Amino acid sequence: MSGASRRERPEGSDGPGGAAGSGRGGGAGDAACGPGASGPAPSPRIPTPRASVEDSGLPLPDLADLGDLAPVPLDLSHDVLKSLLGAWALAACSAAEAAAVEEHLGGCGGCADEARRLREAVGLLHQPESLDLDPGLRTRVLNGCLTRRPPRIPVPGWAAPYDAETARLDALLQDFGDAEWHAPVRLRWFEGDTATGRDTTVAGVIAHLLAVDGLVAVALGLDDPLAGAGGAEPGAMDPAGRTEAFWRASHAPPDLPGPAGGGTAAAAHPVRGPWREQSHGLVRTASFTGSRAGGLEVSYGDFALPLHDAMLDRAFECWAHAEDIAEAVDYPYEPPAPRHLNQMIELAARLLPTALAARRRAGLSGPGGRTPHLVPAGAPGRSLRLEIEGAAGGEWLIPLDSPAAVGSTEFEVAHVALDGVEFCRLAAGHVSPEDAAAGQDGDRQAIRDVLYAAANLSRM
Repeated sequence: MSGASRRERPEGSDGPGGAAGSGRGGGAGDAACGPGASGPAPSPRIPTPRASVEDSGLPLPDLADLGDLAPVPLDLSHDVLKSLLGAWALAACSAAEAAAVEEHLGGCGGCADEARRLREAVGLLHQPESLDLDPGLRTRVLNGCLTRRPPRIPVPGWAAPYDAETARLDALLQDFGDAEWHAPVRLRWFEGDTATGRDTTVAGVIAHLLAVDGLVAVALGLDDPLAGAGGAEPGAMDPAGRTEAFWRASHAPPDLPGPAGGGTAAAAHPVRGPWREQSHGLVRTASFTGSRAGGLEVSYGDFALPLHDAMLDRAFECWAHAEDIAEAVDYPYEPPAPRHLNQMIELAARLLPTALAARRRAGLSGPGGRTPHLVPAGAPGRSLRLEIEGAAGGEWLIPLDSPAAVGSTEFEVAHVALDGVEFCRLAAGHVSPEDAAAGQDGDRQAIRDVLYAAANLSRM
């Protein structure tokens, strides 16, 4: 027949779903799944999740009630327990092994010491982030504080260059060891038309700065560093005399290298602390003095400078000698900030007429076009236009005939153009007048006199 009747499967025969009576049916043609099926339903193919005692709401059993079901402590030999110390230190043991190891450590001193060393070694393997502070953290904190509340006693503008340059030099010295502190340094300056110098060390340079800065300290009523140096002459008030006296009193020849190796950096620079403490004292006292410092003068022996100019002079020399030190240890060193460099250049430009007059008295330069004593004070005289290029630059009219004269464009006889840093190095005695890269125009003798006068601003 061709009817659509379903052919019945003989009882006990195997079908496509598996053996009959196996309970693994589930096909569309299984009689157990049909609408009229009778008897127990077969289990599903995928077992349902196992019920947990936590899901039943019943209290958890007490371990004491488990009796023989509680874990039995391991009974391990000493050698086995010792071999487990590394895994225990790394927290890689099972609970039973960890309990056995810890119980053993209470009675075995050797294993306890070994376990402690292993735990310390594991701590080194898991080192947290670096403890070094962010180098910019101090600047950000200070800027944030000053933004919210300005300093009650700010550093005056005329003392800011000294504050900045001493801080920069101190940062350069921070990591110096024996080799750097005893590195040879050549101090250079001009006397008349001749370049001269003095051999010393990095430590000798800092001692020189300490001794000469003491001139400002004495003017402000602070302690003189030479007063505590036995054997120093109290009357040595010029920079060179004070420096030589301080070097002699320290019993350390500044031109001889120190011992080779064997010392610490802290033992190699006993002068750094007093110098930095004195520089802090100068800035702090100048800040308290403020506008009342106008009448104070600092004596340099054969001449004197107002306190404002003396602080700029000390900032200039600090930078010049910092370059000497950086060159000695082969380390780069940047020029001062343009606003501070401009103040130093302005001071040098104001001192040039006096240096020209000193050269004229020493017979190193001619009187020029006008006789100096015939130029009345405040009258216009011959002048040279000094043009300083760069961010710290500007223009100054330098009187040529007399310090009391006034530079005038009407009598301008020469023009010199120099880079700002190059001009400062010329004034520090680090560059000779012949080697100064200058744009020159006009009276050649006047240009030569001014360039050599700038070199004569240098001193030891």
